Amino acid sequence: MDFEKLIQLYGPLLSRVASSYEANSELRKELLQEIYLAVWQAMVGFRGQSSEKTYVLRIAHNRSVSHVASQMRHKGREDICVQSLPDERTAPEDKMVRQNQQQALLIAVRKLPLQSRQVMTLFMEGLSYQDIAEVCGISAANAGMILNRARQTLSKELNHE
Repeated sequence: MDFEKLIQLYGPLLSRVASSYEANSELRKELLQEIYLAVWQAMVGFRGQSSEKTYVLRIAHNRSVSHVASQMRHKGREDICVQSLPDERTAPEDKMVRQNQQQALLIAVRKLPLQSRQVMTLFMEGLSYQDIAEVCGISAANAGMILNRARQTLSKELNHE
């Protein structure tokens, strides 16, 4: 694996992962650098037993979970959430509505327990149950169960039930 190629290929994905765990822009940049370092250090361990994408995502999510746990333990932070980026292709009104919907979803995702947040974030990135299972180190059935519970929780949260 060539590190520069990996970062070029998966950099935007890794940035979204960091954003899903850290709202503070400076700490998000720091987390992204930690993810890059962890990927670079882990490159020698890649044996091709999964796709490169799954391998890199596992590293990114593990590093992000450690970051959140560390931040909450040491600082008692309540602001660890996601900030969405505006989509420049839509009208301003549509952009505002979409930003509000994204922010509500991401705030709700932030409230999920870490494992549920991890599974939901991976699902939102388009990974299959099997890929999610590989990244999280759980079975595909367990990934599906966690995802279904997370969806129910998000639905209740977003519909104010």
